[in-house]
Amino acid sequence: MTSDDRPLDPHNPDNLDNLQPLPELTPEGAKPLPDLRSTQETPPAPPEALGNPEPEVMGDGEAMDRLGQIAIAQAQVTELTTQAEALRTEVAELQQTVAALEARRQARLADEGKTVPELITALVDESLGRLEAQRQALTAEVAKLEARRDRLEAATRKTFTGTSEEIAVRLQGFKNYLIGSLQDLAAAAEQIDLPEPRISPAPAPEVRPAPEAPGSPQFAKQQFQDQRRQITSILDQYRTMPDYYGPPWQLRRTFEPVHADRVQTWFFKQGGRGTIRSLGSRLQNILVASAAISALRRIYGDRLQVLVLANTPERLGEWRRGLQDCLGISRSDYGPTRGVALFEAPEVLAQKAERLVETEQLPLIIMDETEEMISLAILQFPLWLAFAPDPAQASNYLY
Repeated sequence: MTSDDRPLDPHNPDNLDNLQPLPELTPEGAKPLPDLRSTQETPPAPPEALGNPEPEVMGDGEAMDRLGQIAIAQAQVTELTTQAEALRTEVAELQQTVAALEARRQARLADEGKTVPELITALVDESLGRLEAQRQALTAEVAKLEARRDRLEAATRKTFTGTSEEIAVRLQGFKNYLIGSLQDLAAAAEQIDLPEPRISPAPAPEVRPAPEAPGSPQFAKQQFQDQRRQITSILDQYRTMPDYYGPPWQLRRTFEPVHADRVQTWFFKQGGRGTIRSLGSRLQNILVASAAISALRRIYGDRLQVLVLANTPERLGEWRRGLQDCLGISRSDYGPTRGVALFEAPEVLAQKAERLVETEQLPLIIMDETEEMISLAILQFPLWLAFAPDPAQASNYLY
């Protein structure tokens, strides 16, 4: 079989141009096949009809060969007819494929033939759709964040620290308002012409005896009325005019009358050495202790060394964070000689206090409410404060 006789591949587009139209097989173009039954049953035509003067006599062998050739010719005709039908089907499929490709090509040409404003409009619409989706996503995210912020603010207002911070913000705004008003008042006063005052002779300076070196504090005795008034003034200031942004070692939290009563009882009735009833919360106890530390720090300065006793690291950590929050101090203020020291055992604390006394320092010992017994070695020092659990109220900070 030559290359021209091979059937064409209908899926190869290169063969589309090589397709040749099939000849129409019509009854007129087809050569009729002889009917075998007619040859067998129909008697031979007379010699006059065939145009031969003499009939052709055919033997049995020759008749059989002629019949075989006729059968072979019929089989070939059937096969050619089948091939022709298959080729017609393939041609129809190829014509459909060509039509689909042509439709796609026309559609693509139609898309490419759009004007520039139409393309720009389509691009802008697509971009606006994406931006709108992003805006909706951002709006939903902002709504979630605002809801979370509202929950946090509501939770913060319910806590002691959150309430203090809110009050601090309000007081800071009022403080800024007062500062501005005073500045305006001072500027207005400078513009007023005041009469010149008469100069009177200055009184002779009063000679006072030099103050003695500070010794052990004894706030309950009569000769320490100056320190009593100073401590009372400091506690009243903390209660009536709290400063939430004051310097370190100054109380920065709200000081209620119940806290002031505890501190005054410890100072003036117990002489700075005694046990006071717990407020039921370690944070409240830390606030009372911070007020006492701040007042003593105002009087004795760097001589005061605070020693905190608690029997677990967790409680000591809570004391450290509470003192930092109430007094505005940092981690650098904690250490053996830096202002505040933390201890788990009373024996080690007593040894440290003895060394401080030897170096003319003033130790202030503070014991957590979970300490069931007070060591006798601690009772010898001039300043110690212990919190006793209230039998009528369970503590909220016991581990």
